[in-house]
Amino acid sequence: MAMAPRCTGVVASSVPCPAVDRMASSLTVPRALGSLQMSPSKLWISPRASGRLARVVMTTTLPMHDRDVGIGVQDKGLYVPQELHTQVTHSMPLEKIELFKSLESWAEDNILPYLKSVEKSWQPQEFLPEPSSDGFLDEVKELRARAAELPDDYLVCLVGDMITEEALPTYQTMLNTLDGVRDETGASLTSWARWTRAWTAEENRHGDLLNKYLYLTGRVDMRVIEKTIQYLIGSGMDPQTENNPYLGFIYTSFQERATFISHGNTARQAKDFGDVKLAQICGTIAADERRHENAYTKIVEKLFEIDPDCTVLALEDMMRKKISMPAHLMYDGRDKEIFEKFSLVAQRTGANRLKIIWIFNREVALR
Repeated sequence: MAMAPRCTGVVASSVPCPAVDRMASSLTVPRALGSLQMSPSKLWISPRASGRLARVVMTTTLPMHDRDVGIGVQDKGLYVPQELHTQVTHSMPLEKIELFKSLESWAEDNILPYLKSVEKSWQPQEFLPEPSSDGFLDEVKELRARAAELPDDYLVCLVGDMITEEALPTYQTMLNTLDGVRDETGASLTSWARWTRAWTAEENRHGDLLNKYLYLTGRVDMRVIEKTIQYLIGSGMDPQTENNPYLGFIYTSFQERATFISHGNTARQAKDFGDVKLAQICGTIAADERRHENAYTKIVEKLFEIDPDCTVLALEDMMRKKISMPAHLMYDGRDKEIFEKFSLVAQRTGANRLKIIWIFNREVALR
């Protein structure tokens, strides 16, 4: 199998910065995709909602020419994605596995505390009409009245965020490909495995909440959305992390920051549109994403501390590859450009507007 350049193992007295400083030139935000036809679509949103035509489309941070092959092919009614890149697997030197095993107790003391107990965690039902209540139908009517005022483009972003969250099985699978930190048994008691399972359990509430909310609005075509989710989970994702936790944790650090920003922006916009309840929903999800980002960046900062050479090489590698969004293989059974369209709408509305971010204690300006 192909192997990535080997780390030297030499520990420097301070963290080298060139790779970090090059992030501004390596990271990109979505460009205008002028070739895409943004005509009315039946995607996701019900053809008629609140007495007006509603339309929906989807998001990518990669321009179309950066995608190496077509999105995929149809095979007997199944969507078969094609590999987007030359695949490299298990690029981390074997001795580095011992480094991650040696961090078990550190992760126990420093990463697991970022998790919340189930009993202290919010649950989706707290933000939704209570179905056993006599006032359930009245509450749904109120929710629909507020949702009727949401602009179509905003609703596109909300649906795209929900579909991305609903592909959670793919993200847990990705974490469990990482050498040295994967859940070897499905119920392993290592701190890394416990983190992955509990992180997944916390994230699971995000898709549940947004899915139920959008269902109750009556403005979306739930069957098309459900097909898109099934296609996306079946397609997987291609983050190019090579089973390497150095690369994997750098990826998750950036990805959690991106989702925090996206949900935070939709929360602010919902408030501007007068839907305080929806703003609370999106803001609560954003707070979770920020907490998870803090955990993943803390892992990477620890790697900078104990193995700066390998970590800087890994950071440079991921910046060269560019961080692809986890739903970049999105498909609805008809439109191969649905992710690009979602991106374009998200740019236009400002839902995924990333200009300057702080990560690994450094400011990074994005083009």
